[in-house]
Amino acid sequence: VLVGLVAEGRRVPRAGYPVVAGGEVIGEVTSGAPSPTLGKPIAMAYVDAAHAAPGAEGVGVDIRGSHEPYEVVALPFYKRQK
Repeated sequence: VLVGLVAEGRRVPRAGYPVVAGGEVIGEVTSGAPSPTLGKPIAMAYVDAAHAAPGAEGVGVDIRGSHEPYEVVALPFYKRQK
């Protein structure tokens, strides 16, 4: 399931980085970038359906061997006001 991820830290994930939860790989990042609008790094990733709900606990991205916590969010990341 395609989900949005918002970083709790400052490290930006890149395509192909594994998404992890509970020490197991649950998906893969498809793209990532810093978000000037949100002021945090964001990413999109395919993850197992069990971890796809917005606010899912314990989800992170393995960035070069370091587990970085990320929040699962609904897409789109931002909706402009009308």
